[in-house]
This record gives sequence, C-alpha cells and structure tokens, in this order.
Amino acid sequence: MITVAGGGAFGTALAAALAASGPVKLWVRDPAAAAGMQETRENTRRLPGIRLPDAVTVTAETEALASDEAVLLAIPAQALAGFLDAHRAQLEGRALVACAKGIDAERLTGPAATIAATLPGSTAAILTGPSFARDIALGLPTALTLACRDRAEAERLQHLLSTPCLRLYRTTDVIGAELGGALKNVIAIAAGATIAKGYGASARAALMTRGFAEMQRLAAHRGADPTTLMGLSGFGDLTLTCTSDQSRNYRFGHAWGAGERWEDAGTVEGVKTAGAVARIAAEEGIDMPITTLVAAVVAGEIDIDAALRTLLARPLKEE
Repeated sequence: MITVAGGGAFGTALAAALAASGPVKLWVRDPAAAAGMQETRENTRRLPGIRLPDAVTVTAETEALASDEAVLLAIPAQALAGFLDAHRAQLEGRALVACAKGIDAERLTGPAATIAATLPGSTAAILTGPSFARDIALGLPTALTLACRDRAEAERLQHLLSTPCLRLYRTTDVIGAELGGALKNVIAIAAGATIAKGYGASARAALMTRGFAEMQRLAAHRGADPTTLMGLSGFGDLTLTCTSDQSRNYRFGHAWGAGERWEDAGTVEGVKTAGAVARIAAEEGIDMPITTLVAAVVAGEIDIDAALRTLLARPLKEE
C-alpha cells in the first residue's frame, strides 16, 4: 500500500488522486486532525470542499510510514530532514519520494539529496512539476516529473504512481528536477511583485525569461542535464507558478509588491530557498541577479523599486 506523509493540501490531494488505483494511507502528524479527517472525509483546513475517496485511510500511527511500495513525503523542504530523522526506524530502506520543492536553508540540499544524506539505505526520488493541489484532487489532467537515479526504480515508481489523470514522466536527472522545482518558486515571488507594482505583463515575461536563464545556469554548474530544465520540472512549473494566483509563492510576491500583509499560514518555499540559492551563487561564483535580489528583498535589505533599478542598471550584454 502507498503511504502519503503530510496532511497539507498537496499531500491530501495526492492521496485522493492515487486512491483511483488502490488503497492509500494518508499519514497526518496530529492524531486529532487525522481522526477528524477520517470521520468527515475532508481536510477542511487545507483542502476544503474535496471529499476523500473511501480508499484513503487517514491515520497518525507511525507504522503507516513503513510502506513496502512507496512513501510520498509531502513535507516542506525545510522540515524534511527533521522528519526523516524522527521517523528513521519506519523509513530506512523504503522507497521515499519527496514532493517538496525547495532548497534546505541549512544544508543547501534539495529534497532528494536530503533523503540520500539522511537515510542512505533508502531509495531517494522526487515528484515535481506544474501542479496545484486542487487540480490534482479534482482529477484534472496533470503531468509531473518523477526523478530517481536508479533507472529500474524510476520505472517502477512511474507505473506505481501514475493514474488515468496523473501522468508521470521519468528521469534519472535528480539534480535538474530538484533545482527546477526549487528555483521556479523564487522567480514566482519576483513575478508576483512585478505585477503588483504595475510593471506589466511584458516585464513579467522578461523576468521569467531571465529567471529561467538563471535556473539553467545553476543547473548546468551543478551537473544537471540542460534538457531537464526545458521540461515539466523546469519550464513547465515556472510557467504555471509565475502566471497563476493559485501559486502561494506568486501570491506572496504580489502581497509584497502591493505592500499588503501576508496572512496565509501555508509554507512559502521560495522565501527560504531564495536565501539558500543566493548563498550558493555567492560561494560558487554563479551570476544569479534576480535570485540574489529576491533574497535581499525578502530579508528586508532592499525595497522592490530599488531591486528593479538594480536589475535595469546592469551592463548591457548579449542574450
């Protein structure tokens, strides 16, 4: 039986979608919340209005994490290492599929790399790409990337986790898939701020294009396959996240640009990731001006208008 760990919107949505192919366990940390979801068949806090299929069992029992098929980790990137360490006994030796998009601010690792470093006896994979939780939960057609260095295991997981509405493409380029999913959140923050400031759709298109160049630059430096960033986990996810207010990172950037208070309690992965990637860029000598300025804006070191002036004042060069 497949287990999905994490009772947020995305974890709940994945459990609902995967139930189309068989029984699924949805592990939720809070026993009271788990009992409530099991009884009402709804995650009223994170994914209201979506009924959980009967094939989904919601539980807080840690034994549910010891799945022989796969454990999908819908755990935020900044909390993933602690979760793995806390549940080492159940997760060691399992096939673990990270569903977070971000770079650990302390370790400077992506989710799959965090799994590999924390539980080296487990299979590390990542599921990423253009997707919103509600779309997945409603059974709307969605395509994602499943990345795992073990080619045979990637193929097994691809078939295990695909459903009639959830189509997975596999790759062994874990680095490229991780970085695409993480970096697009940073660019989405900038895109939201750009629109909120009234700079217009043309400015956003330019920002996305130059942001994508930064994504490719870092990925190539880290040894990723350049074509990976052209796929779902890179260009596809960037396009979705920078153009829809369903994206929490985009909405966060929009709130910043509009001078509004951010009140959404959900995780904004791009905030910590911006700082982590700016640190990597500085230490490894990689030119990533948009990412660096987003990190500075979020840290309160510069305002958005000054950040834009800084970008426009950069020396002219070939594309």
